[in-house]
Parts: sequence; C-alpha cells; structure tokens
Amino acid sequence: MKNNGVGVQQTLFDLNTKTIEDIDNPATYKGIYSFHKYWGKNPTESIAFFIQKFTDESDVILDPFLGSGFIARECLSQNRRFIGIDINPFAIEHSNFLLELPHASTFQAALKKIEINVKQKINETYLVENGKVASHYLWDSDKLSKVWIRRETGRLRIEVEPTAFDVQKNEFFDNYSVRNIRNITFFTNSRINSKNEMSIYDLFTRRALHNIDLILDEIYSFPEAIQRALLLTLTSASGQMSSLVFAITNRGKTKNKISNKIEVGSWVIGYWRPDLHFEINVWNCFESRAKKLDKALVDVDDLEYNRYESIDALLENEEGASILNGDCIDIMGTIPAKSIKLICTDPPHSDRIPYLELSEMWNSILNKSVSFEKEVVVSNAKERGKNKHKYIEDMKLFISQSSRVLADEGILLIYFNARDKESWKFLEILEKSDNLSFTGAFPMEYSASSVVQDNRKGSMKTDYILILTKKGFNINFQHRLDEIPGWSTSIPKIASAS
Repeated sequence: MKNNGVGVQQTLFDLNTKTIEDIDNPATYKGIYSFHKYWGKNPTESIAFFIQKFTDESDVILDPFLGSGFIARECLSQNRRFIGIDINPFAIEHSNFLLELPHASTFQAALKKIEINVKQKINETYLVENGKVASHYLWDSDKLSKVWIRRETGRLRIEVEPTAFDVQKNEFFDNYSVRNIRNITFFTNSRINSKNEMSIYDLFTRRALHNIDLILDEIYSFPEAIQRALLLTLTSASGQMSSLVFAITNRGKTKNKISNKIEVGSWVIGYWRPDLHFEINVWNCFESRAKKLDKALVDVDDLEYNRYESIDALLENEEGASILNGDCIDIMGTIPAKSIKLICTDPPHSDRIPYLELSEMWNSILNKSVSFEKEVVVSNAKERGKNKHKYIEDMKLFISQSSRVLADEGILLIYFNARDKESWKFLEILEKSDNLSFTGAFPMEYSASSVVQDNRKGSMKTDYILILTKKGFNINFQHRLDEIPGWSTSIPKIASAS
C-alpha cells in the first residue's frame, strides 16, 4: 500500500497534537466523512489511537460490523492490513468508495457530462406555465399547494399558486414505472413507519422516479470507481428527492410573534410521510450533493492498496484489504486462530437502529440484494423474528469467534450502548470464558450532526468503548488507559442496572 503525496486526509486524531485525554471527545465529521447520511459512523479518534499504539505495520485489523468504513481508510493509511465485513451491501459500497476515491477532476468531468445529457430533460418536467423551472412543490397530502421558483439572482424565492398546467404536468407521470431501481422490501415496523405493503411509489413521486432513472442511465455508462461515487451521490441526495421531506411551519418566535413562513425540512430516520411535504427538483438535489463531494475530493489524495477477494489471499501478503459482504459470524469462522491483532467494531446496539431496513431505499437504488435473515439486530418488525433473545445469542457467537481469532496480545474494542439491562447480556459469555476478559471501558460523547440525535428528547449521545483482551495480557502495562476521562475497570453501570 502506498500513499501518494502528504495531503491525504488520514485521521481526525493527530497524535502529534492531541493526547490520550482527547479521545473521549471526538471532533465532528468533516470532508469525505460527512458526505453521506449513513448512520453507521464512528468517530476515528479512538480508532486511530488504538491502531497507532497497540498495533504495528502489517498487523491485521478486523471490523466485523464495518458500517461506513471509516476504520478501513484509517488502517490502510497507517500501513495495517484490514478485513472488513458487513451484512449491508450499502456499507460495502460506501467503504469501497472511501478506499477508491476518484480524482476530483475525473468526478467533475463525469458531472459535466451528466449535466449536458440530462439536466435540461429533467428541468423540462418541472416547467411552469411561464417557462420558468420550479425548484419546489409544496404538497398537502395529495393536493398541490404551492410552487416555488428560484429568482435569477439572490436566495429569495418566488412563491406562486399552482395552476391547472402544474397539475397536468405532474399527472403526466401517473403511469410511469421505474426502470433502474429494484423492488423495495418493507417490513411492518412502527418504529420507522414502514408497512410490508409499501412500495417505492410511497416514497417518491413518479415524476421524481422518472428523473432518477435519467440520472441512473448516465451513471451506468462510467467505469466502476466513478460509477460508485456517482451512485453514492445519488443515494445521498435521494432523501431530499423523496416525498419524505417535511415542510416546517411556525419556526422561530421573535417578540411573541410566530412566523408563517414555510421552510424546507429534511428526510430524517425512517419512512415518515408527512401530509405537508415538499417535492424538490431532482437535478437540484443531485447537483447539491455532487458539489459537496467535489469539494471534499479536492482535499484528498490517492490511497493505493491491494484489494483481495478472500481473507486467505490477504493473509498471504504483507499489506492490503479484504472487504466482504456477508454474515460476520460465518465469515469469521474462516479466519485462522490467533491471526488478528485488533478487532474494532460498532455492532448494532440492540434495537436502536435497524440498519438494513433503513438502508433498503439506498440498496434498491444500488440494485443490491439483501440478506435480512442474517442481520444481527433487534427489530420491531415482528415478522422478522429479530428479538432480543436472538440478538444476545448472535452477539455471544460474535464474542466467541473474536476470542478465537485474536492474537495473544490482541484487543477487542466494542462500541456499544443500550438503555436496558437485557441488551447487555451478551457480556455474560465472559463469565465462562477461559480466554477473554473485560479490561475496562470509557464513555465517548459525540454528535453525529443528526437532527434526530441532537434534538429528540432522551436521545443517546454517548457510546461506551468496551475493551476486552486475552487473559494474561496486561494492556495497561504498555499504555495508561486509566488516563482516559471516564475510564473504569467495571462494566458500565447501565449493564447491571435493575
């Protein structure tokens, strides 16, 4: 693996300027790390610390619940070998994207080509009677309420009443059938407002799907690396392209006066379909996200590495990565014993986030098939059978496999938090283990810059980093982990709370 240039965005945690006391209070995600609204994001400060302090070059690091793939780039930047596993195809695509970023100039050229080929076609579907292009449509249930048009200059908009022309423009697409997106699988889950009889037409207007198809037609004409970046740009923008965008009313009270101004909200976690919602010009959404990525790519240099399709091939070499889509417990069973120096992972935290169910909109756009039955999670969708008992047993299997593959001086880091005692019961396996023991834990406070996380009453803003080691390995002998704020050698109190 090679790094070209010295400007590579490697880590948010620079050990030359920060200390061990800093890792419990990480920075906000920046650049390429903030590009996509995927929930499986871990701050990299603690990851970087343990990689740099407890592993050597060419050591093998494993993440069985890969998520966003931040750790993959971190490991390769530090010349460690890496194995990443995830049941979610989207997580694999996002991780490969981070490892194989296109050059900014290549991305810009691709965007220009797409703009030339489809921007006008898309904007024609949003024309209003005077020939202007609508930027937003405000819907109240199935009734078109307002049409917004951008001014030629400035940020102010023109709001007009819809005409018969606008209604007919939308009705023209009433019979449109999407071409490039596979059927979505929904389960009846009240927590994320989904029902098994839903379809993609419940999430998007048919006009929006027509325009998404036009963009996909263009994306498929590019080579794999640039195609992946463009597809992730589309999935990143898809929430704002959907009918799930809230219209915010009565925001901002000044001098006891309530504003009547209507503002554009955003798609939040779940498939909530508000009566008062926006339909936003698909091209504007795509272009906006593309510009965000383009800006981030300018600041990131190449990360060259060898990619291996199997773990055996990786272990036969001194560098590189293997990124695998599948059940982590099954795949970990193929890893030789005592071959992993560090396992650093963020498994689903009981029933906090049903990753696959929420990612289904993106996976359908990517045309990736999903193995829902293998996910380690607790889901409110009863038909899935993903209850807490099954979750605890799956997590125990994960701990058992981790114990087997860890080297004698290996470390298992688990990012975890849950409100109820039962969800922590997978740690009971340590009481019977002759090989693995709990060393300590510390809290990590951070914000994912999430509307839901930051504003929902009672939302969890702290994870614990649980540290497990092989028995007989004194981790504190090398580095004083008790200097980390909040460090404790006891399992977090919530795990033993009544």
